Amino acid sequence: MPVIDGEGVNALLIRPATSFDHASALSFPASQRFAARVENSGGDPHHDGHIRPPALCSEETILSDNMPQTPTITLYTSAICPYCISAKNFLKSKGLDWTEIRIDTDPAERERMMARAKRTSVPQIFVGDVHVGGFDDMMALHRAGKFEPLLSGEGA
Repeated sequence: MPVIDGEGVNALLIRPATSFDHASALSFPASQRFAARVENSGGDPHHDGHIRPPALCSEETILSDNMPQTPTITLYTSAICPYCISAKNFLKSKGLDWTEIRIDTDPAERERMMARAKRTSVPQIFVGDVHVGGFDDMMALHRAGKFEPLLSGEGA
């Protein structure tokens, strides 16, 4: 049975094991069970039977790093705009995050919005680089089942 000495992950002293008893391994404190794992020799004659520290990244972490990222949602808004509030409430109900750019407090951002959207009204909504339009346009996309694919990076 492998022997683990020390306290905590940083103080582990690991000695070679001649055989591994799974039942007795479960009697280790949880901190020690998760602090080390036994590598299977897989028939390797050079396997030394040591308990190895876990990999820095789990398979789940590696898979999530390779998954496509959700495009950034950008809302151009103003303070006294009921459609802006409706758009934010809809996005909030979907559990989404967004970047809000207030054009009523920054004239340069208003110019940038007009250059990007070719429109002067608010809200103007972008998912990544895709111009969705205003609140009504976003809701029309949602009702047609095209807004969610846009959020997953599939484009319009």
